[in-house]
Amino acid sequence: MGVYLNSASPYTMYTSEQKKPYFVDKTRIIEELLPLIQQGNNHLCITRPRRFGKTVMANMIGAFFGKGQDSSGIFGSLLIGKEKEIMDHMNRYNVVYISFNELPRACKSYGQYINRIEERLIRDLKEAYPDCRLSDEDAVWDAFTQVFLRKGEQFVFVLDEWDFIFHRDFITEEDRQDYLFFLSNLLKDKAYVALSYMTGILPIAKYSSGSELNMFLEFSMVSQRSFSSYFGFTEPEVRELYVRYQERNAVSRNVSPEGLKEWYDGYHTASGVNVYNPRSVVAALSYNQLANYWTGSGPYDEIFYYIRNNIADIRNDLALMIAGEAVPAKVQEYAATSMNLQTKDEIFSAMVVYGFLSYENGRVRIPNKELMDRFSDMVQKETSLGYVNRLAMESARMLKATLAGNVKEMAEILEYAHNSETPLFAYNREAELAAIVNLVYLSARDVYDIQREDKGGTGYVDFIFYPKTDRAADCLILECKVDHTPEEAIAQIKDREYALRFAGKLGEEPHYTGRVLGIGIGYDRSRKKHRCAVEVLRQKQE
Repeated sequence: MGVYLNSASPYTMYTSEQKKPYFVDKTRIIEELLPLIQQGNNHLCITRPRRFGKTVMANMIGAFFGKGQDSSGIFGSLLIGKEKEIMDHMNRYNVVYISFNELPRACKSYGQYINRIEERLIRDLKEAYPDCRLSDEDAVWDAFTQVFLRKGEQFVFVLDEWDFIFHRDFITEEDRQDYLFFLSNLLKDKAYVALSYMTGILPIAKYSSGSELNMFLEFSMVSQRSFSSYFGFTEPEVRELYVRYQERNAVSRNVSPEGLKEWYDGYHTASGVNVYNPRSVVAALSYNQLANYWTGSGPYDEIFYYIRNNIADIRNDLALMIAGEAVPAKVQEYAATSMNLQTKDEIFSAMVVYGFLSYENGRVRIPNKELMDRFSDMVQKETSLGYVNRLAMESARMLKATLAGNVKEMAEILEYAHNSETPLFAYNREAELAAIVNLVYLSARDVYDIQREDKGGTGYVDFIFYPKTDRAADCLILECKVDHTPEEAIAQIKDREYALRFAGKLGEEPHYTGRVLGIGIGYDRSRKKHRCAVEVLRQKQE
């Protein structure tokens, strides 16, 4: 066993993963990879956002095929263990497993980075094949070729986080090209390659205008259907995990299936399957708390990085997305490789590739609450967003005025940004007015669970504000109208009995005991004026 060749690392890491209480069995991918290995000279690159299970899958593939360890104790009890013919191929192949996200100590150059990889590969081959008379001076691809010619040995290459090095500050454009040539020399048209399986975030061949890596077939979440079910958790998988969670938390449960869906669902594959962020689901169930796990380690400016070069074109769509709308976009995944994102489509493309937005049917949206919280944080802090930021900054005052029934101040706050900097919104649709209203109540999310278009009574309402913790707090129902009065909006709230959402089931105590306020917001396009109305629909219940 070497550092890279038939290493024990993937076996050890996958064994650890398989023992965890919320492990999900994705071993069926082996059925799809085995024929490719048997054919030889196949090359796959599977790209997904970070923390979507790429490394777990790479470890599993290395553990199953590699000769480094006897893996029957793992796979015998998994789905693939039922396939005897496939199990006969377990631990039968030479696997070269490289995690490209590892750096040498005090690494300051591409030379240091790649030399370490090459030296380890040569050392592994010399130890495994001492009679092949390999030299430290050999090029890595020459050494592999020598082994193949003398021994007839082929290799499965499992290469994780292939694009990691592109994000290092010390890497130059020349270094990037040298790295592409390294991968090409190692893998392209080589008889010793049975399969090269690479993972990463960014699309691979698009880094080069040449043909260095054109032998790879790329499989992304947005464009290709194949392998869709192996990355991210599907709805049935999350349901199964929740059953385990219930068994492990018989008394105290702070997580619900609805909460998991709200927080972590919302991604779409090209095959039409909805998937959850797997790392966040596992963390929420493990720690018995819905929270931001995927982006919790990064500040809001991680999102701002992508939009900073073209705020003028982005902010109106941003306001709509924060309000829960999907906006049109031409997603071209290769655009994410640009170091200088400029156009709106380039920016949205990058945000889809990195997992900050989801994409479906030509439109992008913020996928879930985990990401929505980060976007909300950004718009409240980043002044360069103009009216979007100013409305968000007024949101604390807007909630206070609403609870006090101060309709004059509410209208003044809405007029503030609209008059000082006219956005592209002409309020031609109520969705655009709702987007502005959503921004102006942004800080209310700290104390309210705000639902859009939630079912209430006999119809659907624009916004319902559910108190998060204080069941005696005021409950809010908000309806927006363009070219209608706020009084008409409140009449709709009453006619359709939206307030029943807070009444509780027949014979039960009301779930919420505070006042229920109906809020109407109207915008007159001809006069360019907002008007607001607040009416108490139900008094506080003792």
